[in-house]
Amino acid sequence: MYRELSFQLMFVAIFAVANNFKSLGKFIEITNGLNRHEQFKLSLSATLASLSVMLIALLFGESLLRFLSLSLDSFRVAGGIILAILGIDMIHARKTVDENELNNIPHNYSLVISSAIIPVAIPLTTGAGTFSTIIILVDAVGNNWCLYAQLVGAILLQTGFIFVIFRYSDNILRVLGRTGMSVLIRIVGLFTLTLGVQFITTGLKAIFPGWGM
Repeated sequence: MYRELSFQLMFVAIFAVANNFKSLGKFIEITNGLNRHEQFKLSLSATLASLSVMLIALLFGESLLRFLSLSLDSFRVAGGIILAILGIDMIHARKTVDENELNNIPHNYSLVISSAIIPVAIPLTTGAGTFSTIIILVDAVGNNWCLYAQLVGAILLQTGFIFVIFRYSDNILRVLGRTGMSVLIRIVGLFTLTLGVQFITTGLKAIFPGWGM
């Protein structure tokens, strides 16, 4: 799977698990009544929180596994199961944009800043699936510093996408509509499910080499 590792593959893998489409409904709800500057600050806060999760996985994920004496192959299977469940959930497009979330109650910035971190950034945008995926990609990159730099670039590029989607969430929802958003989430969910199945297959192949998978 990893012999042809590339920037494109790493970016698609991270995009599949760290997109914020599914958190737009909640984000739009908490930004209701805020001025443009406050909406910008809220978008930035949610984006930086998501970036923090990805960087922690990048820098300390493998060390955490070693500290806990966990096998990376077992972690691949566990991470694959999480991604598969996440992908299935996205394919069903559950709670894409809840009508009850898009109310007209104005909010105060100081009261909603915590909601931009939890649950909007963590875990709706970057959660266990993101953490697992990045740790597995770090292992795949190994000591290849060129690929490592590309992985960092993929994370930063995805961070930019997260910010843009949060910043222009109203416009995106207005253009796509609820139906368009549901279709988009289902497509991304399919990629997420496929990635999860691949992680599970790779992990099981390493754990049970006699299976001939």
